[in-house]
Amino acid sequence: MSQHDGHDHDGQSAPEFWDDFYRSGTAQWSGNPNPLVVQEAEHLAPGTALDLGCGQGDDAIWLALRGWTVTGVDVADAALERAAERAEAAGVDTIVWQQHDLAETFPAANYDLIIAAYLHSPVELPRSEILGRAAAAVSPGGTLLIVGHAGFPAGSGHDHMQLPTTDEVMADLQLDLTTPMWRIDTKTVVTWTAERDDKPMTRDDNILRLTRLAESAQSNPSEMPSVRVL
Repeated sequence: MSQHDGHDHDGQSAPEFWDDFYRSGTAQWSGNPNPLVVQEAEHLAPGTALDLGCGQGDDAIWLALRGWTVTGVDVADAALERAAERAEAAGVDTIVWQQHDLAETFPAANYDLIIAAYLHSPVELPRSEILGRAAAAVSPGGTLLIVGHAGFPAGSGHDHMQLPTTDEVMADLQLDLTTPMWRIDTKTVVTWTAERDDKPMTRDDNILRLTRLAESAQSNPSEMPSVRVL
């Protein structure tokens, strides 16, 4: 399922649209890691991590500061330039920044943690195919964390976009859950308040956190913890 809003944005490609977005100064994030990413990943032992659609790098920098070896990927060179500047300011020099149009290319490695946080786009984006590639790149014992909007706040200008539910994302991933290859750790919708332009903004977000089981865990399905659904 492609994720876009039905507008052609003057025929812009994803790299063109997002480069303009970041170079125009439209991006006004808090500079802090996303609290839902922190909530779901702070207990994980550091390893290798891939941040898909890393933007200005806040989540990637947070992971690196916690000891992760991080690859941050974005379609926009302008976003990666900003992310590298923020990492340098934070004293982080262990993140590899890569430019990928994920509709065309994907990092050729496996990772202990792959994050896709708010991988939505108002221009064409084959989101389900990208998430499928992400699942295939998770190392045994590793984690796939997908955070997305369940709906946009009124007046955001994006309320017409169709956003997938966690069930729809699971269907797109086409994972075989009849055998102990994957475990669902979190599958929920949360309502939380974020600050935007110094004003509180309440929104609903989807969280899906999956573990690709290591061989030892696959042979002992009775030891698997139950899913957390809030």
